[in-house]
Amino acid sequence: MVDTRQAPHELEGSWEMGERGQRKTREGVVISTAMNKTAVVLMKRRLPHPVYGKYVTLNKKFYTHDERNECRVGDVVRIMETRPISKLKRWRLVGVLARTK
Repeated sequence: MVDTRQAPHELEGSWEMGERGQRKTREGVVISTAMNKTAVVLMKRRLPHPVYGKYVTLNKKFYTHDERNECRVGDVVRIMETRPISKLKRWRLVGVLARTK
């Protein structure tokens, strides 16, 4: 058991300055690019219902920072967790995996 009253540098783990933890990455489809430098990415997951077993589709929208406005509606993109950029944006665009025609 770790004593949490110790200073952070004395605890086990990577608490050193300059080291970052693993950031979450997600893949999804761009559903809106109406805002400047922002894309809305939809991620769909299919999971079995815990009681009934029927597969349920769960949708989650992420507001993503797109610095160069390179996304288009329908593109499949990869996004990464980042520091809060605005009220809703906590993700940034890593790359476009597949373009729409």
